[in-house]
Amino acid sequence: MTFSGKWVGLVFSAGIPFIALGQIDPIQRRLVQVGYNQPLEGRGPIAAYGFYYYNKPQFLSSNLTLRVAVAPIYLDTDLGVTGGLGPNTDLSFGVAGGGFADSYSEIRQGQYLRRESFIGHGGEITSSIYHRANPAQSVPLWGVVRGGVHESFFGRDGDTDPGFETPRERATFRLRTGLRFGGEEPSLTEPLALELSVWQETRWRTESGPYGFSGDRSVEPGSHQFWGRALLRLTSIESEQSFELSLTAGTVAKEDRFSAFRLGGLLPFASEFPLNLPGYYFQELSAKRFALLNGEYSYPFFSGKNWRMITLAAGGPVEYLDGFEQPDNWHAGVGGGLTFISPSGSWFATLVYGYGLNALRDHGRGANQVGLLFQYDFEARRRGKFRWFIPGIDPYRSRAGERIFR
Repeated sequence: MTFSGKWVGLVFSAGIPFIALGQIDPIQRRLVQVGYNQPLEGRGPIAAYGFYYYNKPQFLSSNLTLRVAVAPIYLDTDLGVTGGLGPNTDLSFGVAGGGFADSYSEIRQGQYLRRESFIGHGGEITSSIYHRANPAQSVPLWGVVRGGVHESFFGRDGDTDPGFETPRERATFRLRTGLRFGGEEPSLTEPLALELSVWQETRWRTESGPYGFSGDRSVEPGSHQFWGRALLRLTSIESEQSFELSLTAGTVAKEDRFSAFRLGGLLPFASEFPLNLPGYYFQELSAKRFALLNGEYSYPFFSGKNWRMITLAAGGPVEYLDGFEQPDNWHAGVGGGLTFISPSGSWFATLVYGYGLNALRDHGRGANQVGLLFQYDFEARRRGKFRWFIPGIDPYRSRAGERIFR
């Protein structure tokens, strides 16, 4: 595959106007999204999400946009105000929460320890500011400031050891700042992405201290995360071959189990910055520092181009959270899959397989995994085949999928 002018031309023409639309989604959307991962060796935590997403521009007023994401026992809402703080500065207010939102699964050295895992419920309110620093340029540079408070309530699951003490109820105050040049639509079918971004998030907790078995682990009163991402996705206009490459790296100060970066699994919409590693349990690795390189190549076959083959790989070094060390600091995974896109573009389904080369299991290194991704877009016919978009939501925050599938 070569990157001819037809590939490069797509970056600087067809895709940039959509990227430049900004942080508040200006297009009406109604869609259903489902994701599921299943390990084939060992017993890992259930990794699944499903939600209905609704976005309504010009809600009550021409400069208001309402976003609602509804998942099992979880609700995420946001009201955006275009130009709320000036012609180049948008404002938004959010409320979210529900059951199992703060549940925690303990995974150490490839073992899912259910007796040390527990459930958590929570809710939060947030406010965000998005400032366009270069309104005259084609590729946008956004400055982002987001603040909020999150309330968490923890309790034992049916499998939690009776002698295990869960963390105390707490409020967490969060402040995130970042710079994003360009952007990405988190969709399996979007043909273009171009992003350079750096971020920092500080968390202050009202309750900290020991928990677990006789206080053998603790919650830090505060933590500081730093991370960045570089991403490029190109699609050939004629053949619809697609190539994507991304590099994500991060570090955390005053780390604990609730602020560590967690890598593993194949759930691309699990968070705004998913740390996917094929073949691994979802969020299997807990890291205080990491670098992760992801690559994906997909191409259509058959004349209608509704079927696509996918190949993917990921890998990088990990510095583990204390107590989660493994003999090797390098992890990598490979995989592939098959996607069918309906002729109307209204829905797609992907069956994907991953193999974790360095995943630690009872038999040694190596683990297999299968996954399923599905999306139905009620607005696809009106917008066109490649206009699917899910801005700024975290569907995996509703851990009710774990309860249902168990």
